[in-house]
Amino acid sequence: MSTRAATFTLGLDFGTDSVRAVLVGTADGAEHASAVAYYPRWAEGQFCDPAKNRFRQHPLDHQECMVHAVRAALSESGLEPAQVRGLCVDTTGSSPLPLQADGTPLALTPAFAENPNAMVVLWKDHTAIAEAEALNQHARTWGGPDYTRFVGGIYSSEWFWAKVWHVAASDPAVREAAWTWMEHCDWLTFLLTGGKDPGAFRHSRCAAGHKAMWHASWGGLPPANFLAGLHPYLGELRGRLYEDTYTSDQPAGTLCQKWAEQLGLEPGIAVATGTFDAHAGAVGAAIAPQTLVRVMGTSTCDILVSEDPKWDQKAVRGICGQVDGSVLPGLTGLEAGQSAFGDLLAWYRDLLLWPLKHLEGAPERLRETWEEQLLPELSRAAAALPSEAPYPLALDWINGRRTPDANQQLKSAITGLSLGSGAPEVFRALVEAICLGSRKIVERFEQEGVPIREVLGIGGVARKSPYIMQTLADVLGRRVRVAASDQTPALGAAIYAAVAAGLYPDVASAAQKMGSPAEATYEPRPERKAHYDARMAAYERLGHFVETQTQYP
Repeated sequence: MSTRAATFTLGLDFGTDSVRAVLVGTADGAEHASAVAYYPRWAEGQFCDPAKNRFRQHPLDHQECMVHAVRAALSESGLEPAQVRGLCVDTTGSSPLPLQADGTPLALTPAFAENPNAMVVLWKDHTAIAEAEALNQHARTWGGPDYTRFVGGIYSSEWFWAKVWHVAASDPAVREAAWTWMEHCDWLTFLLTGGKDPGAFRHSRCAAGHKAMWHASWGGLPPANFLAGLHPYLGELRGRLYEDTYTSDQPAGTLCQKWAEQLGLEPGIAVATGTFDAHAGAVGAAIAPQTLVRVMGTSTCDILVSEDPKWDQKAVRGICGQVDGSVLPGLTGLEAGQSAFGDLLAWYRDLLLWPLKHLEGAPERLRETWEEQLLPELSRAAAALPSEAPYPLALDWINGRRTPDANQQLKSAITGLSLGSGAPEVFRALVEAICLGSRKIVERFEQEGVPIREVLGIGGVARKSPYIMQTLADVLGRRVRVAASDQTPALGAAIYAAVAAGLYPDVASAAQKMGSPAEATYEPRPERKAHYDARMAAYERLGHFVETQTQYP
């Protein structure tokens, strides 16, 4: 088939730092063209305060960068707009934002253009720790169902209701102006389809189930009387939200004329229901039952799907939710993850590079070179260390703990430092920490009766760091494969779009044709088993000490 006769779909992957637009061939999943645009306000640190765990993004970053990335990808591709038959948006989550009654974000109005509380409350924002703790207490004591049951039994400060409550309680002006709130993936889809009524919009099953306690067994979202017991505004908001949710194989609508003109696409093409990046990434990697897909970036999301109907009613303790159809329609999607994975290593890199970045006279090119080369060089040095030599032990909780058993108040720790602890030794301890944290997640799933046959890594960390992936295989004691695509969330979004556009009958058959193959396999080294069993026991002892004996304001 000639390129001119081929059809394509567009995956729009909104990550923490940038948006990536990928044009994918619907016949074979070939990534025909792509472009990335970095959020300029976010890059400058606007509206954020890391010391207070506040991370906000302006929706203009997303609108402007989406236009730039899509147009650049189309220009690179040489395709005719009519060849693009559908699109799907995936985003980070939970990343909600407040809207007016017509769906306009408050941040796009003059009164709130500079107010951080009117922005997208990014997934990594932990300002709602107190609200999440109060929600958990209320859920266990209010006298009705425990609505945290299917999100692991612990509601996180990273999620929808805690964040909305925190903003409503701390900023009366935003509370009075915010008619409703939407997850980022829903709002972008609403925008592209020309939505005017947020209440009539097709909301994401993935976002609602994993982050907002939506579950079919209690008829949707938690009821108004439960939410009003937290804050009156939440009870009022419940009546302005939604009942039904939709999986991402279903169209949310079609591309409106305004945004078709801005993006350079044909109006009327299918726009799939929005989703989260990790779940789309699992689809892009052609996930199958009993395969744990680890989406490895700044944090991790660990995704499983199960054919067993018992997970519709039986809850898995301490994970990030189990939702029918959140990954593959007809199967239960289960999510876990770590609040920091690549972020822990990036923190260490930036710590070491601080003098170079802040001392006067350091050439810009030298700073860029060192930033690019530091982690690869540390990886080589850490891999060369004697396997049994004494070196430090660390925890991976630098941004709190997502799973198992969410606790965003926890802090990281490192022990075993000596005058012989150099940069490679500390780096090795940090790499082991993120891998040991991964093992805790695998063990929790299996303790709860969710079998895991193999592990599949996707994302930049998985493809760029053989040292980390081999360590992960050794720590887990099982084979780890790595997907060939560097853009699996966008690829998964394009797969959803192909189904929503009617080009495939279901996601499984689309993923079989369009999903990414594996490009590398890491086998566990049997001789490392005893060593990592001992390190795991030490990690658990250190974690217990930090969790029970230390406290930070």
